Amino acid sequence: MSAFNGMRISASGLSAERLRMDTIVSNITNANTTRGKDGKAYVRKIAVFEENLNKELGMRGVKAVEIVEDESPLRKVFDPSHPDADAEGFVTMPNVNMLNEMADMIAASRAYEANVDTLNSQKSMFAKALEIGR
Repeated sequence: MSAFNGMRISASGLSAERLRMDTIVSNITNANTTRGKDGKAYVRKIAVFEENLNKELGMRGVKAVEIVEDESPLRKVFDPSHPDADAEGFVTMPNVNMLNEMADMIAASRAYEANVDTLNSQKSMFAKALEIGR
């Protein structure tokens, strides 16, 4: 087990939370996108992670597995003047809920901060260990 395993785990957590925040930003940006390249409304994306465990080396942190589409139903909004309205006057809107996205962003931001604090604590411990050796 390396002395730097803790730093590697924190770094993987930073990378994972950054991807999670990027995904949330994409969801917020496209919250009103009714027609994408495929001609359909935007579908909320979710970053999926799993533990990165190596039997020989031990815990290596977390890794991004994939970004999946949320399976919750798209919203229907009555707006007959909208260019993407169907024959009945309803527009299919993305399944992005801004309150959920903001709560997820706060959670991801705090997890990112926790990983930064852990990384800084580990750096401080290494520095103190070097001072002891003098």
